[in-house]
Amino acid sequence: MLSLVIGGARSGKSRFAQSLAAGGARVVYLATARAEDAEMAERIRRHRQDRPAHWITVEEPIAIGAAAERCAGSCDMLLLDCLTLWLSNFCWENRALPEAALESAAQAEVARLAAAATASHIVIVTNEVGCGLVPETPLGRRFRDLQGFLNQQVACSAGWVYHMVAGIAVTIKQPGRQA
Repeated sequence: MLSLVIGGARSGKSRFAQSLAAGGARVVYLATARAEDAEMAERIRRHRQDRPAHWITVEEPIAIGAAAERCAGSCDMLLLDCLTLWLSNFCWENRALPEAALESAAQAEVARLAAAATASHIVIVTNEVGCGLVPETPLGRRFRDLQGFLNQQVACSAGWVYHMVAGIAVTIKQPGRQA
């Protein structure tokens, strides 16, 4: 099964996603953040502190499809936090690719995640990027657009989609009901 938790910054996405995984005996937390400065290192430290000690953390900033394929068969739940940071890493790593090739490669990676959800429940955390201001730069708009397309791709594949608003989860898609 695949679930998506989407919302704005500080909307409670990670906390809610962790609550979905709380009952799992074998949980893998797939972390995509890179500690490239002191502020991000502190965020990562707080996230680690908030997770149960028995959860297995796999740090993978780029190859999330392969990491999910490797881990999904041996866990009850795989929580990926977060797709937005991953996309930022992925775009930087593949910055030499033409726009169409970058988009295709990102979509293929997300498709691998969805396919891995046949072996385990995968919960993906992502930022809603379409409700804010239009980015000022072409690069910012390109990133926002690609993130929006990937969010749609995951939501289409997901059985459950939750939108986080002020710490409250609003179910916007569930099995057996049309979105």
